[in-house]
Amino acid sequence: MANKNRLLALLDRPNEPLFIPKGDDQITFNLPDDYLEERYKNTNISNRWGSKNQVNLKPTTLPNLELPMQLGKTDQFSPFVPYHQQMAGRLIDILMGLRNLDDLESCAAFCRQNMNPQLFNYAFTVTLLHREDTKGIDIPPLCEFFPDKFMASSVFSKARQEANLNDVVPGIESDPIEIPMDYTASDLDEEHRVAYFREDLGINLHPWHWHLVYPFNGPRAVVDKDRRGELFYFMHQQLVGRYNFERLCNKLARVEKFTALRDPVPEGYFPKLDSLSSSRVWPARTPNTTLKDINREVDRLVFDIQDLERWRDRLYEAVSTGQVVNDQGQTISLQNDNGVNILGNILEASNLSPNRNLYGDTHNLGHVAIALSHDPNFKHLETFGVMGDAATAMRDPIFYRWHAFIDDVFQKHKQTLPPYTNQQLEYPGMRVTSIEVNSMNSPKNQFSTFWQQNDVNLSRGMDFAPRGNVFARFTHLQHRPFEIKIQVANNGQARQGTVRIFLAPTMDERGVPFLFNDQRRLMIELDRFVHNFQPKNNTVTRRSNQSSLIIPFERTFRDLNVANNANLAEFNYCGCGWPEHMLIPKGTPEGFPCTLFVMVSNYADDRVDIPNRQPTSCEGAMIFCGMKDSRYPDKRPMGYPFDRMPRTGVDTMRDFLLPNMFTQDVVIRFSSIVEPPGGRQGNRGAQPPKRN
Repeated sequence: MANKNRLLALLDRPNEPLFIPKGDDQITFNLPDDYLEERYKNTNISNRWGSKNQVNLKPTTLPNLELPMQLGKTDQFSPFVPYHQQMAGRLIDILMGLRNLDDLESCAAFCRQNMNPQLFNYAFTVTLLHREDTKGIDIPPLCEFFPDKFMASSVFSKARQEANLNDVVPGIESDPIEIPMDYTASDLDEEHRVAYFREDLGINLHPWHWHLVYPFNGPRAVVDKDRRGELFYFMHQQLVGRYNFERLCNKLARVEKFTALRDPVPEGYFPKLDSLSSSRVWPARTPNTTLKDINREVDRLVFDIQDLERWRDRLYEAVSTGQVVNDQGQTISLQNDNGVNILGNILEASNLSPNRNLYGDTHNLGHVAIALSHDPNFKHLETFGVMGDAATAMRDPIFYRWHAFIDDVFQKHKQTLPPYTNQQLEYPGMRVTSIEVNSMNSPKNQFSTFWQQNDVNLSRGMDFAPRGNVFARFTHLQHRPFEIKIQVANNGQARQGTVRIFLAPTMDERGVPFLFNDQRRLMIELDRFVHNFQPKNNTVTRRSNQSSLIIPFERTFRDLNVANNANLAEFNYCGCGWPEHMLIPKGTPEGFPCTLFVMVSNYADDRVDIPNRQPTSCEGAMIFCGMKDSRYPDKRPMGYPFDRMPRTGVDTMRDFLLPNMFTQDVVIRFSSIVEPPGGRQGNRGAQPPKRN
């Protein structure tokens, strides 16, 4: 019977032949000759490795794999390219439909040996995530298999030296290879001030895993999850809000939406990444590049900038009229709570779009047009830039301008909906009386941030190199652990309420206090949870690591000993959440002023009945990702109560507040120390960083 370790070993060292030992257990797969390329057949090659863990794969009747085999083994794979989506969707459909784990292991081994490794990794991981018989498999993060998507190309020559040294001198301890914070640009480029956010390992892992949970294509049951389109809206709205928050912390203006598609793009980006799978450098985009019509037969990509403009205009028309037309010519209203979900499925253009011919593939092909702006006609035989890959797109400043446009379409839709009334916002008899933030070694109502270093093991992605561990050391933002203490007076009987916690900057780029309608779009959700309130006075205390937004810190900088803990076993959906170390924005050395908002809403109005559902250890990261095999656990629109225009007379946050809401002035104070790995609790070993 196939087992989980063997299935995970199929992901290991993706560019090596499968008959070379794989995984922590050094599993050797003895492949049937029919699975091998001609030069390997009749050589008994698998037995030459002498592995104790040999797997004799049983040949099986292979399904029709013609479509996913079309992508060359050294080509770049992009889930944003429609033809690549079709290949991946077909492969997911095949792997999901196999009868049992033996057939899955055998078919996956053939695909792993003969297909594009990036396409296989994506489709196979989606399969492991969604099959009933592979539940609970601890899928390592993508950075372990394809580290070239996350760190400078200079790392890999050093990594091979370390691996070879370990092989020659057994037992020698490797020195981690430090990745400088300033390797993609200098501070002469003002956009580089927020590179720590754009290039953060955990942040770039987030959209990759989100698209595993919510793939573009595949069996309907895999793609069509509860409120998928709305999650696409809310997750990206929060990304743009968080990025603008970081920009304000670094004395930068909020991003401008990218709607004038023929204007030069002033922001350039030079990623300094190599693709180990395709043996090519990830191309740069120089400043003031203009988008051009795409005509690349090699990728089956032919579309014009005019197509994007036409789809853009149709989307704005749809939200202004409050309706869309499906492919049967029927009118569908957007003027209800499901409207944002329909709009999200149209904008992302998964196979749930009600009319792809009319509204196009705006989000995905916008990514592609930007990613191919350096070589739109394949004249120079160049592949796409970082905007073409879900795991690298957030590194590029233009990602946030493009998604500011995507968010603007949603915001225009939200403006057509009636504001929430007092009755929809209040919770009669429930009154929040105070909020207090307590953080380690910090004054009251202060969040404290700093730099921290942590290591990632590169060995799973080091093809054709000795098997020893090799580590890369990242410097990333971190915050001191904190707790939020909330005092709530309940004037009624015992009852439940949903506690919603948001944080927003207090002042804009000019140092002027925000008006409510601007501030609400910068409200980042820190936490959301249900609490049982007793009559009279209640003290609710919530720790930062309990947030229902985040995945555990150990899941980004993976400590395998911690990862084996049963409480972290279900990485699949948990891996979709926001990285814990980036929960709080950077702040400033003098203390960045913010507004902390807490609301208690009536759980009777929030509750979603989910019959016979068994809780799992993966309830924690539900805000961005929902819950596995279940409905989204909050009936309210995502972003509530800040997702709609305010009611008449609300100009400031003070005007918005009702008794079941409270705000507290807080600050985020940044210290430019750097703590070593494992130093979250103190300042031992701190050194000044290269960048403040």
